[in-house]
Amino acid sequence: MKSVLDYIKSLISDNNNNNYQFILPNKENYSYTTQPEDLLKNKKVFSNLDVNLEYVNSRFNSLLNSDIKIREFVINVKSKQFKAFILYVDGMVDKDSINDSVLKPLMLRNRANQYDGNQIISEAVANNIMVRKIKKFSIVDYIFDNLLPQNDVEKVNSFDKISEDVVSGNCILFVDTVNFVFDIDTKKFDKRSIAEAKNEPVIMGSQEAFVENLRTNTSMIRRNLCNENLVIEKLTVGKTDKNQCAVCYLKNIANSDLVAEVKYRLNNLDVEYINSIGELQQLIKDDIGTTVPETISTERVDKATAHILEGRVVVIFNGVPYVLIMPVTMLDFLSSPEDTNINPVFANLLKVIRAISFFITLLLPGLYIAITTYHGELIPTGLLFSIIASRAKVPFMVIVEIILMEVSFEIIREAGVRVPSPLGSTVGIVGALILGQAAVQADIVSPILIINIAITAITSFAIPDYNFSFHLRINRFLFIVLGFLAGFFGIAIGLFIYLVKLCSLKSFGVSYLAPYSPFTKNKSTSYLLEPIWKREKRADFLATQKSQIQNHISMKWRKKGD
Repeated sequence: MKSVLDYIKSLISDNNNNNYQFILPNKENYSYTTQPEDLLKNKKVFSNLDVNLEYVNSRFNSLLNSDIKIREFVINVKSKQFKAFILYVDGMVDKDSINDSVLKPLMLRNRANQYDGNQIISEAVANNIMVRKIKKFSIVDYIFDNLLPQNDVEKVNSFDKISEDVVSGNCILFVDTVNFVFDIDTKKFDKRSIAEAKNEPVIMGSQEAFVENLRTNTSMIRRNLCNENLVIEKLTVGKTDKNQCAVCYLKNIANSDLVAEVKYRLNNLDVEYINSIGELQQLIKDDIGTTVPETISTERVDKATAHILEGRVVVIFNGVPYVLIMPVTMLDFLSSPEDTNINPVFANLLKVIRAISFFITLLLPGLYIAITTYHGELIPTGLLFSIIASRAKVPFMVIVEIILMEVSFEIIREAGVRVPSPLGSTVGIVGALILGQAAVQADIVSPILIINIAITAITSFAIPDYNFSFHLRINRFLFIVLGFLAGFFGIAIGLFIYLVKLCSLKSFGVSYLAPYSPFTKNKSTSYLLEPIWKREKRADFLATQKSQIQNHISMKWRKKGD
């Protein structure tokens, strides 16, 4: 036995005695003639152009990065010459804009850069006497006011801000003897065009969906919400990947404390990077110990705009075609943009169907296992005999049977998402029909259980929000176990704990079960919609600055005969 173990050990062991030490040499072995440590620690722009150029080459690794472009040239101003260079990322800028609006005015001789004299700031006539205010010549002001025709130019003296703007598509102009730079907006890069919403379709309503570009998304919100009080603040999250996000709200409507809380959480994320909107959701969540989503992610522009008008805050994350809406309540996850586009009677019918789907998705498998195991007397005799006959040849316990089918359906659902689009429907048909029928004929599961699982799966798709549907699917397994262990009593205990947990949750200070816990008399915020002319006030749990949406009599044309 020992010889066999030694032989196996000799096969898998490493007999190479060479020791490899991947250790960097001490910094004394290098000569930092061009990059001293005190230079690399500096965060401000130097007044010496050569030092700035050396620092930029080091910070942006321009000798290694093929897309980091540095163009050195000479500026002609008042018959004098100043050394300068521009810095930009190839592929993210508009080269024509750089050539026409930056390099040509600065490099070529023309009337603007050949004028020799002081700059006239303003002039006025007082008592028939011409009064002129003249400012002495300054290279900085002269370049900014006369030689840069670009429409968006900013003076910056921080290398951190320079780094952030360069990788965003700006062009940076360094000038000798000047201890700050000219940050010029020259962004232009390929991006996806605006398309229809794929995951939140509606029959009646806008078809526009967000894209991955931050500025395109903010422009769509601006176009849909024509109000000068709309504020879009830009923030940066992450230390290594300094990604940009925008906080959108109405200054005269949104609660100032809510806006401050959202910005506080975003500004206090000590993370290296954030790749997706889902990671951002987790980082700003109130209760991290629950699967209940506390923000809504949507790809629809009209939905985001409607929530901003209600007094909520929308966060746009660059590189993601979804935005976050906060705060939210549980009723928001059961609502759809379709509700406001159709008659309130039809919308309320759909809302009732979604509420029924909510309980079926969460409880139906648990109730089935509880009834068949403990409460058979609740089933009509004919149906009970049918269930017993269908399970007579099934070799598994009901708990094993139902978990097996639940897991199998989740696998089929995941496979249908991952396979190429032309094959997605094929996987669903093969998995749901052929395999299900084969499992019944092989007496692995009972037909009544197949019907149960199919109904539960269909109702889960009736939940408008994907994250909330996931939450229900996970908690469904808990109620299956409780129903198997204690029947209706176990499910009742589980529901009690579930409701207590929901009552204790808050989304940015708003109760998760509002407006029912705590209860409010504002009918405009109830689950069922009232006609548009009766929605006079905003949700009181948002504590907005303006609660009134419309007057008591909004259709004044009806009173024209009075």
